[in-house]
Amino acid sequence: MNYVLALFLPPLSILIAGRPFVAIVTFLVWVPALIFSGGLTHPMFILLAWILIYQAREDRRARLPRDG
Repeated sequence: MNYVLALFLPPLSILIAGRPFVAIVTFLVWVPALIFSGGLTHPMFILLAWILIYQAREDRRARLPRDG
């Protein structure tokens, strides 16, 4: 679900992924980038959000104890 949210609001999905500082910085860069570039830079922020969501998921998976 967070990957879909990243398509529309990358800073919010980064915040949900557990990176509040990066989310704030991304928001401060994302809004002017959308205004001045007309949305051409939006895919870059989607990619950033997807990478951070993936890293958060892998970190959670690495912390879980494995039974076996």
